[in-house]
Amino acid sequence: MKVHLMYRDRDFDLQQPLPVNEAALTQDLELNTLCNAMARADGFLYEVAAIAVLCSLTDSDAIRYRQEVLQDCLKNPTVVRDIYQIPLDATANKRHHWMGVLSRYHPSSILYGANQMLQMFITLLKKLRGIADEHAGKFSSEGFRRFFAMLQSELDDTYFAEVEAHLQALEFHNGVLLSAELGQGNESGHYVLRELTHDNWQWVKQVFTKKSPVYSFSIHPRDDHSARALGELKDRGINLVANALAQSADHIDSFFKALQTELAFYIGGLNLYEQLDTLGEPITFPIPAPPTARHHTFTGLYDVCLALTMRQKVVGNDVNAEGKDLVIITGANQGGKSTFLRSIGLAQLMMQCGMFVAAEAAFHANSCRGLFTHYRREEDTTMKSGKLDEELSRMSTIIGQLTPDCMVLFNESFAATNEREGAEIARQIVRALLDKHIKVFFVTHLYTLARDFYVKDMENALFLRAERQEDGSRTFKLNEGQPLETSFGEDLYQQIFEKNTQMFPGHNSQLDPV
Repeated sequence: MKVHLMYRDRDFDLQQPLPVNEAALTQDLELNTLCNAMARADGFLYEVAAIAVLCSLTDSDAIRYRQEVLQDCLKNPTVVRDIYQIPLDATANKRHHWMGVLSRYHPSSILYGANQMLQMFITLLKKLRGIADEHAGKFSSEGFRRFFAMLQSELDDTYFAEVEAHLQALEFHNGVLLSAELGQGNESGHYVLRELTHDNWQWVKQVFTKKSPVYSFSIHPRDDHSARALGELKDRGINLVANALAQSADHIDSFFKALQTELAFYIGGLNLYEQLDTLGEPITFPIPAPPTARHHTFTGLYDVCLALTMRQKVVGNDVNAEGKDLVIITGANQGGKSTFLRSIGLAQLMMQCGMFVAAEAAFHANSCRGLFTHYRREEDTTMKSGKLDEELSRMSTIIGQLTPDCMVLFNESFAATNEREGAEIARQIVRALLDKHIKVFFVTHLYTLARDFYVKDMENALFLRAERQEDGSRTFKLNEGQPLETSFGEDLYQQIFEKNTQMFPGHNSQLDPV
């Protein structure tokens, strides 16, 4: 039995390697906030969410496959949570009653534990089949339709009746019938468990009658050594059956683990959607395009982590970057540029793991073969290297991992030196990335850098500017516009200065001389 809710043709692998830049992505895009919202304090849900989000898909069909399954989950949340509870019950029951039973040495113990475990599994499989029979018609995705069809075809009434009959027979209420042969030195061997039919059961009863026509023996109730020897003979005979039954139990247990793992991603999606819905934030299912294409349009894209942290609606942005390889974002300080950049990265990862994205509508973007971030970092407290050296070192590491059709997000990069030098470093790096068909989003206060690209009138470049009102207030909206020489840092200065003069009303409005 295969679940195949995450992929059409394979299982979801919890052991798959994470991207080499996993730590940077987690830090720069605040992925812990996203995964915590999906997990709701469940460690297993967090693990699955983190792996699924970071290990992105690039194939558009594979992305749509998951999207359709998630859409079914959003339409039928109660049914999906009921299905997810079944493997949880299987794990809890196994841990409570049979932990370690199948690893014991004695075949009789293995046989008994596997039998009891399979009876528990059969009860849960019947419950799962019942859900399929009752609710399959409510699901339209390829993944769920195939999953329910598999349950109904492989777990039919004949299957359950046959399994239950075998399990009952393997309880050996009427004893165990074995055959053996004499080998070299008249040692017994070739023990075989025989089916105890009605005819040979009559024969067994004759063996143990007082006037039995065949040779037999009986063991005194207090003869522990003989009882132990007889038990060893029994274990030899049932060893193969015990191992086969244990393997059957492991097979069904693996199915339940796979079901729990793959449904965990969709339960995380449900959890995230419910929290955003409570905040009144919209979602939309993106339209993915191949990595070689250049699409990027959306309406009302917002930073999902900011909304989850602030617990309220946040400002979204509309952008049309069709056919663009380069997007440069400039404008007022604290105008929402970094937040917008984070929303771009989060939406890219959410789209490529098969989820919805945090936008009002019309999100259409190409997937990328790898997402990388180059954000400004705090000063090195160990003083082992300067800030610019650290930035260049990280950039060198990223370049060694890039391939065509990747995406790089720059946030205030190379601003640790003077304007002219920083702009020249950034210009050469961006130019090289564009030549290798790598998509770039760059938030910068380096006017020289933004101007140099703007005056070239590049068809594949888009320039966005954080909006500032006449009174200096920020709307956190980004609009198309040419770069300006100023980032309006004086607005922040005035805010701080006015705040200080309010705190010290007798202070002169001019700075005190040193």
